[in-house]
Amino acid sequence: MNTDTALEHCRHLIQVALGWGDPSSWTNEDFDDLSERIFQKTSVRLSVSTLKRIWGKVKYDHSPTTATLNTLARYAGFESWRDFLQHNASATHAAGPPPPADKPAPRRPILAPLIIATIALAALLSLLSARLHPTGTALSVRFESRRTSDGLPNSVVFDYDATPLHPHEVMIQQSWDIRRREKVDPNGKQHTSIYYYPGYFAAKLVVDGEIMKESPVFITTKGWKGIVGRPSLPVYLSTKDIAADSGLLGVTTATLSAITGSAVFSDTWVTFADVRAFPDIHGTRFILATTVKNTSTVEQCLCRNIRITLLGTISAIVVPLSDKGCIASLGILTGSSAVNGKDHDLSAFGCDFSSWQRIVCSEEDHVLKIAVNGQPAFSMPNAQSIGDIVGLRIAFEGTGAIREAMLQGSGQPINLLSDTPYR
Repeated sequence: MNTDTALEHCRHLIQVALGWGDPSSWTNEDFDDLSERIFQKTSVRLSVSTLKRIWGKVKYDHSPTTATLNTLARYAGFESWRDFLQHNASATHAAGPPPPADKPAPRRPILAPLIIATIALAALLSLLSARLHPTGTALSVRFESRRTSDGLPNSVVFDYDATPLHPHEVMIQQSWDIRRREKVDPNGKQHTSIYYYPGYFAAKLVVDGEIMKESPVFITTKGWKGIVGRPSLPVYLSTKDIAADSGLLGVTTATLSAITGSAVFSDTWVTFADVRAFPDIHGTRFILATTVKNTSTVEQCLCRNIRITLLGTISAIVVPLSDKGCIASLGILTGSSAVNGKDHDLSAFGCDFSSWQRIVCSEEDHVLKIAVNGQPAFSMPNAQSIGDIVGLRIAFEGTGAIREAMLQGSGQPINLLSDTPYR
């Protein structure tokens, strides 16, 4: 049996097991769900684009890699692609050969191949139901991480072993950002990477183009950390630099100009981050309240953007603000989907930065709500949890200040500016 025919049988097994109906109607979210299901069962992550190619949603002239075929076969209940082919051949053989060409069935001969295919499929489904715990070679692939310090920057040691897959190329990806990939020795055991920014990252072991395993990397801060982003390396602000006034966090024009060597701050971002575990605050029920202001002038920074990011162990929520004339370039991240200002009216997030702006972001009963200055600005039902809350980042394009940052779960609210119960 050739690869195309065998792959069609494997796809059909998966489709029957899923029960989602005709795959031509599957959405991007369905393929994302399938990717997660495959990862949960096989510990191998097949990307949405790869799955779309497998199911013919995206035109691709090359055959799937051996690693991809092995993963699909394991998800279908077999030890490997070779195991699938062997059992598939056995099932087809057990169904018996088609009638000889010189002795055709006297009536409706077109049904014979369909009957054979049905019997073969029944045999394969029986094998599938008996194989609920695959033990392929990918399960023996190793990928673990450990930090070397509690501060910033922070080097992370990755212990890995991809040799059971006999790979041609192995890469380690620091986070969700595909640009953060580094090639490593396919037969190697260790690799180190430097993390310059705090956050909760899902590092990935990429083998021959496919994500095989993930390992969480949690880079925390000791209190608030001020960071000036630059194309090469960031600049860390001292505690004195970010204490603009009593009770406020901020950065002044004089400080930022001294660091950048410029009086123009467009596309220069200053981030204030408080990243740590909040054991009693989860993405299914929380309230975040913060009062912020971009203090740049329009001459210093055209759009005066602000990005408020609530970090979770699964994903993040990003709330954007800007000058009223720049709302078309905004985008909201809900944790599971992106809302683009190009095709959605996000004018409620346009601000007059001569005044402070109070933002309240909350989720309860799977409904995500965002209010700006007491007015409802955005709501999304059936919101997906971002996981356990692990930090807050507030980034200003140019200079800015924070005078309130409160986070609450099921217990007492926490004043993040003083690290005490909120009063």
